[in-house]
Amino acid sequence: MSTPVGGTVLSFPGARPNQIGFARDELMRILDLYGRMVAAGEWRDYAMDFDRDAASFAAFRRAAERPQARVEKRPSLRNKQGMWTLFGEHGQVLKRGHELGGVLAPLERRLVKAIED
Repeated sequence: MSTPVGGTVLSFPGARPNQIGFARDELMRILDLYGRMVAAGEWRDYAMDFDRDAASFAAFRRAAERPQARVEKRPSLRNKQGMWTLFGEHGQVLKRGHELGGVLAPLERRLVKAIED
């Protein structure tokens, strides 16, 4: 296998990535919320899924249950309803948006209520 000229690897123009992922700042924001929900006793486990069309982060009360909340990033919806979606425990769409902070807002409010109780 030969090394590219100049040591730089370039992607093929027009090629789609094999999977969608979270940027570092996006993942840090999600994991920060997850950590605070764990500290509040609301969540105990999480799972991440990365495929060709979307990346998702699911948070669980218990590992054997369905996720209590799932955040999905789907870049193909960027110019339509927003690439971020928050799903509830039964798969219902709780919030859609163009920015992660706005989509996580309902979970942030739930965290405030959990701490006040």
